[in-house]
Amino acid sequence: MMNKYYRLAEVTEKLVAVAQGREKADVVIKNGRLINVNTGEIMDNMDISITHGRIALVGDATHTIGSNTQIIDAKGLYMAPGFMDGHIHVESSMMPVREYAKTVMPHGTTAIYMDPHEIGNVLGMDGIRLMMDDAKEVPLKVYTVTPSCVPAVPGFEDAGASIGPDDIKNSMEWEGVAGLGEMMNFPGVISGDHDVHSELKATLEADKIITGHYSMPETGSGLNAYIASGVRCCHESIRAEDALAKMRLGMYAQLREGSAWHDVKETVKSITENNIDTRYATLVSDDTHPSTLISKGHMDYIVKRAIEEGVNPITAIQMATINVAQCFQMDRDLGSISPGKCADIVFISDLTQVKVEMVLINGEIVAKGGKTIVEIPNGVYPKYSKDTMKVGRKLTPKDFVINVENRPNGRVKARVMEIVEAKVNNYARECMMPVLDEVLGIDLKQDIIKAAVIERHKATGTMGKGLVKGFHIKEGAIASTVAHDAHNLLVIGVNDDDMALAANTLIKTGGGMVAVRNGEVTGLLPLPIAGLMSELPAEDIAKNVDALGEAWRQLGCDLVSPFMTMALLSLAVLPELRLTNRGLVDTVNFKFTDLIIE
Repeated sequence: MMNKYYRLAEVTEKLVAVAQGREKADVVIKNGRLINVNTGEIMDNMDISITHGRIALVGDATHTIGSNTQIIDAKGLYMAPGFMDGHIHVESSMMPVREYAKTVMPHGTTAIYMDPHEIGNVLGMDGIRLMMDDAKEVPLKVYTVTPSCVPAVPGFEDAGASIGPDDIKNSMEWEGVAGLGEMMNFPGVISGDHDVHSELKATLEADKIITGHYSMPETGSGLNAYIASGVRCCHESIRAEDALAKMRLGMYAQLREGSAWHDVKETVKSITENNIDTRYATLVSDDTHPSTLISKGHMDYIVKRAIEEGVNPITAIQMATINVAQCFQMDRDLGSISPGKCADIVFISDLTQVKVEMVLINGEIVAKGGKTIVEIPNGVYPKYSKDTMKVGRKLTPKDFVINVENRPNGRVKARVMEIVEAKVNNYARECMMPVLDEVLGIDLKQDIIKAAVIERHKATGTMGKGLVKGFHIKEGAIASTVAHDAHNLLVIGVNDDDMALAANTLIKTGGGMVAVRNGEVTGLLPLPIAGLMSELPAEDIAKNVDALGEAWRQLGCDLVSPFMTMALLSLAVLPELRLTNRGLVDTVNFKFTDLIIE
């Protein structure tokens, strides 16, 4: 198990002996500039002694050097604690944990807290075990929070599995489980839903952390009630006032910067425009595509973004290290370069640009010069994980027709989902739409096209149909099995023929993403593992994603990361209007609503 490390209780005598010089260190780092996140200062000409993967001494380490001690000269480099991502869905990178670890470690990431609710919604607890088993083969510290909402909104959608309070309780005993995944069912928390509170109780009784998802702008009694239930952190702030309100109430505000969700620019104003203590502020990615990880980076890039928006570099690093460790109550082991802590260290040549030169995990060099230098074996994924497209039949263009009875011609008022570029929220609009021979049409002048969600886990035949505005698509269709959180088959398009071709292509492929134009497939990204992940190397996935992005552009779309924006059309826990396989959902009042307004 590569990411297993010595517990502090196992090595106290060894650490003390090295610190005192009675025994010699395994590794000594010399002459570095220590970023001390404990005190918020930079200390010059500091040494670090390491034994058994943990730090024994910080200061002058001359007396800990022996003939077999490995010496690392850090002259001219900053030494920071390893970066930690406190909220990440690895599946959204479209790669399994092994490939993900290879990709993010060179960017200074040494620990993540993954919420595998994407694969959980497809394969249930077996899928979560699959991810956790994969994590055993990497040096990256991978902690798991057990998905709390599978399905995300019971009764409003059909997922491939269901995870209940008993599953949660049992999982809290698993090695590597740090707590409960984002509690998206905040209405259930606030209303006192018994099953929801049973999950909270099981987590708290295990002395684990409850992670949150409070996406409403209300910051009064509702937010207070949500925090009072034991929820410790939340990544759904999109305004400065959201983040500030949460921090003031003792909740960790996880400021998000992913491939599509560029929230730091606004949320970080809670810090830069207010004279507050930042101990309750952390930085997270949530969802990141491989092309972003390769071209921009991971936590190094997010720390850099915070610095660019005016955060002091040391403070920004605290938000990706010690604050995260304290959030998850793991600061005895992680989060700072201090005696007794795991020797997870990032070497940085340019502090404001956060240029990572080398990375240590448990005292061993895992990445250098932008490359992972340790061998990580390729994974073999079971057959059941690649057999998830169970629609039951071939779809036809007629399946995508939206009938409007007793309206032969003219226009009707319809509810439309309007997306917001690079944001998770959308708007519920009411628009006049054309009808011809009792069939609802699209309106490209209003930038309104069709959307459909087809259940793909148990061949129930259920299918929701709606309208979406804002993608700027002028022709063709796009389909994806990455459709949060039930990950049914999601299709948007201008005409029924292309929508049917796109859907059937993914049914045949085993899941993924596809673009279709005038009866031809113009871009295809197969994702055979649960319809969510590829077995290809990150660079190859990124090339396929970029090619698919070009296919989007050929259809007229000019948005930033439209894949992820599309994937949220079916997530019925985000305001204001969403579409699931069961129909259109008013996510402000949490009720089904009709497409046509009488």
